[in-house]
Amino acid sequence: MINIPTHTNAKLKKVLTAVNKHEELNTLWEASNIMLVDRMGYTDHGKVHVAIVSNIALKLFRMLDSANVEFSSMKYYKLSKEDAEIIVFLGAVLHDIGNSVHRQHHESTSVVLATNILPDLLKGYDARTKTIITTEVLHALICHEKGYPIKTLEAGIVRVADALDMKEGRARIPFHAGCTDIHAVSAMAVKDIKLENGMDKGTKKPILVTVTLSNSAGIFQIDSLFKEKLTGSLLEPYITIQAKIDGETEQRILKEYCLG
Repeated sequence: MINIPTHTNAKLKKVLTAVNKHEELNTLWEASNIMLVDRMGYTDHGKVHVAIVSNIALKLFRMLDSANVEFSSMKYYKLSKEDAEIIVFLGAVLHDIGNSVHRQHHESTSVVLATNILPDLLKGYDARTKTIITTEVLHALICHEKGYPIKTLEAGIVRVADALDMKEGRARIPFHAGCTDIHAVSAMAVKDIKLENGMDKGTKKPILVTVTLSNSAGIFQIDSLFKEKLTGSLLEPYITIQAKIDGETEQRILKEYCLG
């Protein structure tokens, strides 16, 4: 079961129930991990990943809402804040299902697969609103990887939330399988990620992301991977990110490295 705080959003609660009961969607998460983890030695891209991304995405959404930021679907389509929140949630849970087919171009495959699933998850909506939510969710899916310019704040939230699932646990499978490239090693250095009100912490932006590292190698996750996802997300004006080393002594990740 995916657990998220639905708060007072009754529509989101209904959609969450539909997501958890949807056998095809749950099977696609399973198949995504078989393809990536078992066959390709990648990090988790199944239900655990989408649950984490969903929770991060909703937290980002609500922090931006508290800062009186207007969401794209509300601005252009006059949808409710509750509907905008559903767009973010569905973007988070559906963004990686294309990995069940192949890692390459998985964002495009996610769009194709999600098109068949979204009608089941949006039962009860009128045709116009269902169509708008569907297209906004599909925009978030196609844009969560680089290559497609993001045009909605909701899509940007999904992309940034996806990037923030970078704690060491995600890297353990490929690392312990012998992968010692900079992606695996740097991810192993990320101990914790915290989202806080930036204004309360003395920054000029509403969201402060603090990344706690056990080793300086983790800077690669922030300066390269996260920075790439944040750039062009439309969230740049609202997020400050800082990194700090946990304790005074850095932990050793590798004992040796051999090339050739």
